[in-house]
Amino acid sequence: MARGACRWPEMATQFVDRIAVESDGTGDDVLLIHGLGGTSNVWVPLMPVLARHRTVRPDLPGSGRSSRVEGPLSIDRFVQAMLRVCSALHVERAHVVAHSMGTIVAFHLATVAPRLVRSLALFGPLLAPPDTARAGLRARGEKARSEGEIGMQVIADTIVQSATSTDTRQRQPAAIAMVRESLMRQSPDGYARSCEALAAAQPADLAKIACPALMVTGDEDSIAPPQAVRLIGERISGARVEILPRCGHWTTIEKPGECTEALRRFHARGL
Repeated sequence: MARGACRWPEMATQFVDRIAVESDGTGDDVLLIHGLGGTSNVWVPLMPVLARHRTVRPDLPGSGRSSRVEGPLSIDRFVQAMLRVCSALHVERAHVVAHSMGTIVAFHLATVAPRLVRSLALFGPLLAPPDTARAGLRARGEKARSEGEIGMQVIADTIVQSATSTDTRQRQPAAIAMVRESLMRQSPDGYARSCEALAAAQPADLAKIACPALMVTGDEDSIAPPQAVRLIGERISGARVEILPRCGHWTTIEKPGECTEALRRFHARGL
């Protein structure tokens, strides 16, 4: 290996109740929870800053390599799945990092298992979808279920236009390709069930959250807009909010360097 080359960590994948989980490294545990249409791969840009930790990166039930599910999905089912993953991997305390729908899961996880969650670092965070968005999520799920892979391509292209920034679309073709591929490779039925889970999501009780919290969103994020994220931050004691310029909702893919720095500063505070 050439001097100064970056050695990529060896990753192990195992299945916990049909949940695909990537894990690697040693040190303090970090549980990373992706959002709707994502997989464990949305966290690849953050791996360098987590090199001294053990990272646990599941594909949520219905998503990615965890697409084989039975029955309806829900936020509670996702929370219980994360608890099973932590139990199987002997994770007793973890820094939780999450994106989009995964942040809803993380908020609930912090309220039902406060001893497990050491801190929250949330990208594109939201407590629940606004009521005006719920019907659209259900319709999107029905499109995925009824039209299959063809419907997923249309969904992917629509999300690229609505959930990434102008700068990303114009200057970062690899990031756009990553977002499209993440969505287009989803199981249409699993994605449909995930849409239904998000459409039915209810907010967690933020009064029960006492751990350190970081919330990062983009200035062009229409799903987790800056003002809404600031309002969430005001309800959590000591929470830090950072707004990334020229960034949409797919924060770790659109602005990997800035997200890495935000997480590094957060963890450097001696968590």
